[in-house]
Amino acid sequence: MTISPNNIACINGEQWAERLTQLPRIGTNDVTAFYEHRIGAICKDTRYLLVPLDDHLVHRGDGIFESLTLAQGKILELDAHMERLQRSAETLKITPPMPWQDMRQVLIEVAKAGNAPLGSLKVLMGRGEGGMGISPKECPQASFYCVASKSSPIPPSFWEKGLTACRSKIPAKHAYMAQIKSTNYLPNVFMAQEAEEQNVNVSLSFDLDGHLAEAAIANVALIDSNGVFVLPHFKHALPGTTALLAKSLAETFLKVETKNITEQELLQAKELFILGTGPECAAITHYQGSPIADGKVGPIAKKLKTLIHNDLIANGTVFMDI
Repeated sequence: MTISPNNIACINGEQWAERLTQLPRIGTNDVTAFYEHRIGAICKDTRYLLVPLDDHLVHRGDGIFESLTLAQGKILELDAHMERLQRSAETLKITPPMPWQDMRQVLIEVAKAGNAPLGSLKVLMGRGEGGMGISPKECPQASFYCVASKSSPIPPSFWEKGLTACRSKIPAKHAYMAQIKSTNYLPNVFMAQEAEEQNVNVSLSFDLDGHLAEAAIANVALIDSNGVFVLPHFKHALPGTTALLAKSLAETFLKVETKNITEQELLQAKELFILGTGPECAAITHYQGSPIADGKVGPIAKKLKTLIHNDLIANGTVFMDI
């Protein structure tokens, strides 16, 4: 419905609420349950999946988030994600509206209420409501939201085929921003757009010195010409929970290094892959149109994918019996 700007009605709260709940909600079909700290309860009616506009999370990007995987009735890497959320909050000087241990339990309860063995949890913490300015002093209490969603399994072909990548024109984040999982994700959005425009799966960012940083929503690692598992320094990239797990698992059968990686070293790699909450470990077989090694998914990527997945499931936090 198109409304003329010269004919906008001023309605009361009851009329507003009625219209609001009748609006179509695009993208909420997979949402199974959500929590909001001000109400202190879980809801499953997605018509009410809303955030106050005066929460600085919305109009300033002054907030943090974590994305967790639900698989086989378990929350994967719950404590690792909670620890990183706490580090991000401390860096931004956001005081949570409840104890961290209580927040952890909220995540479990939301996953239970959602009752979907496979899906995700999105956790958001904002500066809070209080004004439309920029000063954190406007906000007397931080906000906290948790959303559970269901999903379908990723087809095996995702890992079997391998991914394609390009070099991003978006420079890596400044060091002070890279360590915070902030809701200010514009560089990552630009990288995702860039990959779509280049008709590849992912774009890879480099710092101003020409060293590899990360993909839009995943870390990057490689097997170098000597068979060493190499991660770039996390100076300009967020230390991913999956990347750190992959590093510890790789150390059981490979030599492991963390160092600056140039584009030339990337091109000479035996294997190249991304590491993240969703893909776990997925090989990049082509970069800038050129094959990495023989252009096929390598044995280390396959092995790490299995090791990572098995470890995640074995150590997941149970929220439902299946």
